[in-house]
Amino acid sequence: MDSLLARQPGSYESLMDVAWPAPERSEVGEWVLRAASGVTQRANSVWPRGIAPEPLDALRQSAQWYRDRRLPLIFQVTDTAANAGLNDVLDAQGFPRQSGTVIMARHASAGPPGPAAAKAEIRDQPDEAWLDLWWSVDGRGGQAELAMARTILTGCPSLYALVRDDDGVPAGVGRLALADGTGGVYCMASSKSHRRQSYASAVLQALLHAGTTRKLEHFWLLVTADNYAARELYLQAGFEEVCRYFYRQQRPQRALTGC
Repeated sequence: MDSLLARQPGSYESLMDVAWPAPERSEVGEWVLRAASGVTQRANSVWPRGIAPEPLDALRQSAQWYRDRRLPLIFQVTDTAANAGLNDVLDAQGFPRQSGTVIMARHASAGPPGPAAAKAEIRDQPDEAWLDLWWSVDGRGGQAELAMARTILTGCPSLYALVRDDDGVPAGVGRLALADGTGGVYCMASSKSHRRQSYASAVLQALLHAGTTRKLEHFWLLVTADNYAARELYLQAGFEEVCRYFYRQQRPQRALTGC
């Protein structure tokens, strides 16, 4: 891939911040602190947008900010040379690496998206059927957490795809975040009874088709490193790995929703 986005992981960090916006944020120098009542790691983590001249002081300020919100201090760190110094600091402070995630991307010219799935429903807001299926797969918590998740989902202009089975039962969903002229694939989920039946592929094709008709030139997505089945699906759809990130938390607590 020869696009600017493929060469600069920092561009993806900015896109991810737009596509999955935390409702509460602050800054400590070049670090962006994000909080969303503990719903998802990304929306409750530090994005080290740039190098902190005094990292230990920034670390203390960040820890207090999250402590005031009764949240753990978590960093989302892209695996780049620019973050080597921060990783050294976090290693010394006892922040283990966890939740490794692969960032994959493709240009619209990588291949035709394929025809839109005949039963794919595309909306610009998540309806109850979409939310119910996604939350049943990725959600953790009750109605308050679901309400916060919906705030995050709708914080960026997006398209929401839902594919039903032959009986009209929701089988798979996905979201395409429209971030700075690109399409970020999020929230890919198939119900337990519909897995391994090509519904994930149908949802992905529906999202790519919808994005292509809107003249998007780049698509990208995030997938946990150990989800080999999903990574294979994305490779077959023309996506390629461009970089990785992981989370660093000093005292891991309960798992948060999402990747």
